[in-house]
Amino acid sequence: MRMRVLIIGVGTRGNVAPYTGLGMRLREAGHEVAVAAHEPYAELVTDAGLDHLPLPGDPLSALTGRFSISAFKEYSEQLMEGLTAIAEQEADLLLLGMAGAPGCHVAEAMGVPSMGVHLQPIDPTGDFPPLLSLFRRSLGRWGNRRAARLAFEVPAAGPMLAGMSTKMRTRLGLPPMTPRALYRRRESTRWPVFHGVSPLVLPRPADWRPGLEITGYWWPLRPRGWQPDPVVRDFLASGPTPVFVGFGSLAGARAEQYTELAVQALRRAGLRGVLQTGLRGRISDDVLAVGDVPHDWLFPRMAAVAHHCGSGTTGAGVRAGVPAVAVPVMNDQPFWASRLTALGVAPAAIPCRRLTPARLAAALTTTITDPAYRQRAQALSVRVSAEDGAAPVVEAVNQLQVTRGPGRRTG
Repeated sequence: MRMRVLIIGVGTRGNVAPYTGLGMRLREAGHEVAVAAHEPYAELVTDAGLDHLPLPGDPLSALTGRFSISAFKEYSEQLMEGLTAIAEQEADLLLLGMAGAPGCHVAEAMGVPSMGVHLQPIDPTGDFPPLLSLFRRSLGRWGNRRAARLAFEVPAAGPMLAGMSTKMRTRLGLPPMTPRALYRRRESTRWPVFHGVSPLVLPRPADWRPGLEITGYWWPLRPRGWQPDPVVRDFLASGPTPVFVGFGSLAGARAEQYTELAVQALRRAGLRGVLQTGLRGRISDDVLAVGDVPHDWLFPRMAAVAHHCGSGTTGAGVRAGVPAVAVPVMNDQPFWASRLTALGVAPAAIPCRRLTPARLAAALTTTITDPAYRQRAQALSVRVSAEDGAAPVVEAVNQLQVTRGPGRRTG
């Protein structure tokens, strides 16, 4: 029987693309799937054959304006309005990304169950400090767990706009509930959370409660009818295998700066390069700047990939079986960078604020000349590619359908 499943994907491109792959698998299992995402990423959703529900606001405006408090506040208000409006939609199940806490209020108002489908591990563990906080070094096992729990319980520190809880509950006509009470309810009910990350990249913390699972990556779909640009094909065939340098969604805010840095690094290292730094076109005979090119097609054709270590880009690099150079910028990116180093597929990370042409050139040279990086990357790729990260989510949705019944609402 068909269920109406609504996935809420808040954030930039990397926070939406994996849900296209997950949504496609749910659709193949017979369910009706829609993805709520910001307007710039609507085509990602519709190209996958899924329905798109627009969320107002542009997260890039809050992230690229030197972290302006006013821009972030404006974005938060727009997002709250969009999430509140979702309660008017018809759905049997909500799957929540990093909108976790606000999305739970929406599901409660709709009278439908919800599950977490996270791309980052934000639940308390002693294994590492909370990802979306100012802490970068371990606080010890007790300290790590306590700091992560406070992120849920204190509105100002909550994961992904948890401070909206009070306003949202009022607008949705729900009784007041503190973030601490919401967290306790979440834990007492063992609210299920599936993480779209390979357990080979992130082993499941042994101190996690039941219901928190790491399933494997949810691979994004290529755009419908996509074919590689002949310019890109010709460049790849015109000389030695190039390296990739990219900085994710934030690159557009500093396109010229990032491009110049990358070009200088490639010249120092004597390498050809494909850049995803915000510009497009032929930079020189040995450097090509590209726009959106599916990483699952591009990365296997690279000698190495230097990137910002967003969760999805990290997974694409692992899947491609090529060594990496980690240049994390913010949020969870230093964590994924540390995982690549620990797995032996990348040398020590270079935080973006410390990145120079000389450092990037040296790191690229190291990854290419030391065969151990490529050997480990290829071995990891074989195992990660064999995983089916979507299967446990599909099974959980199907099981919920059996125990609850399609279209039936609960109070």
